[in-house]
Amino acid sequence: MPSPRTKQAIARLADLTPRQIVAELDRYIVGQADAKKAVAIALRNRWRRQRAPEAIRQEIAPNNIILIGPTGVGKTEIARRLAKLSGAPFVKVEASKFTEVGYVGRDVESMVRDLIENAIDMVRSEREVEVEDLANEKVDERILDLLLPTPPALQSETPDAKAEHEAALERHKRTREKLKALLLDGQLDGREVEVEVTQQGPGLPGQAMPGAPEGMESMAEWFRDMLPKRKKRRTVKVSEARRLLLDEELDKLIDLDDLTADALERTEAMGIVFLDEIDKIAGERGQGGGPDVSREGVQRDLLPIVEGSNVQTKYGMVKTDHILFVAAGAFHVSKPSDLIPELQGRFPIRVELKALTEADFVRIMQEPEHALTKQYAALVEAENASLSFTDAGIAELARVATRLNERMENIGARRLHTVMTTLLEELLYELPDRGREPVVVDAAMVRERLKVISEDEDLRKYIL
Repeated sequence: MPSPRTKQAIARLADLTPRQIVAELDRYIVGQADAKKAVAIALRNRWRRQRAPEAIRQEIAPNNIILIGPTGVGKTEIARRLAKLSGAPFVKVEASKFTEVGYVGRDVESMVRDLIENAIDMVRSEREVEVEDLANEKVDERILDLLLPTPPALQSETPDAKAEHEAALERHKRTREKLKALLLDGQLDGREVEVEVTQQGPGLPGQAMPGAPEGMESMAEWFRDMLPKRKKRRTVKVSEARRLLLDEELDKLIDLDDLTADALERTEAMGIVFLDEIDKIAGERGQGGGPDVSREGVQRDLLPIVEGSNVQTKYGMVKTDHILFVAAGAFHVSKPSDLIPELQGRFPIRVELKALTEADFVRIMQEPEHALTKQYAALVEAENASLSFTDAGIAELARVATRLNERMENIGARRLHTVMTTLLEELLYELPDRGREPVVVDAAMVRERLKVISEDEDLRKYIL
């Protein structure tokens, strides 16, 4: 049974109906309604599974999805936004980076290890928020101890000595209260104090070398735990001491075993793995990047992970039965049916994403909450200037980007980044020296700035 914390995380999905999930994705991604609908249903099914009778709950498998479409149409962004929306552990991996068992390189189980690491970081961040106020109080007290040490203990039992000691303690208390007010006000941040910090032993890196077996990482961690912790005294400013001491206090207040158990449960119940470039491993051998190793062998290594198996990590066993796998690929030179039949069967939902049109480019620059035009406007505003785009200017940018995608490699919405960067290069360079005169991007400016490059084939190829 999931822990109360994991249940609470899953319960948050109850407020997200498929229609609401699609509406949330629409805030950041233009079009691709079919893909949004498919992932929204898959996400909602996780909450539905938890409400199913215990006897059948374990039998309900996730609806793994293959997103088929060219680069730059929103495949990765859909999966990333979905994970952020649901508060689920998420990892993006490239299938072409994996190698068959027996070869040097990344093994397929590393994706699960990466996922649990992300879950640990996510849960730790949540726990730190819960205890942050208490940790800050403890840090304040420790810094005050460094700034104003407690008076020495009473050395004599005579009445005069006792009276003097009590007076010293009273003065210390009043001074400490004044210092605390200054500390909380930030007036002591520049003062220097001496703190003791823990150092990692020499020759023991934080993690094993890439491609090393899982056991090597666990062994390195075991050696680190066995060796005595080395302490070193450093003189730092109060602001830096606060950061160092806060990390220590947070570690003391957070139960590591409870954190690990929660992260494991959340990974198994809510984890999302985005498996990109799956088309690169279709067929026995494919063109493109990645090690020249049997692609079918990589598929067969992937199969037990996607089907559901136990993967050993340094935090314990992770069951992959209910992790949601979202695969994606352009499938230009291959097709999903080129995957081995067993792997095809584990991805029952297939959605084709449409190539972006000129009208889509216009919407991409206007509608999303963090549209590219809004991002550049924010960058210019940092220099106390203003940048705006007319409708005609946006339409001209969309026309140029569409034409470049047709003439060269179609990289989808990423072409807007190259066009926008080239268009505003001179402006961003001269901005600190040009004053606060407003800048308006209209169709004439776009044509003037991009005419030479877009008409010269060599320049176009290397710059745009």
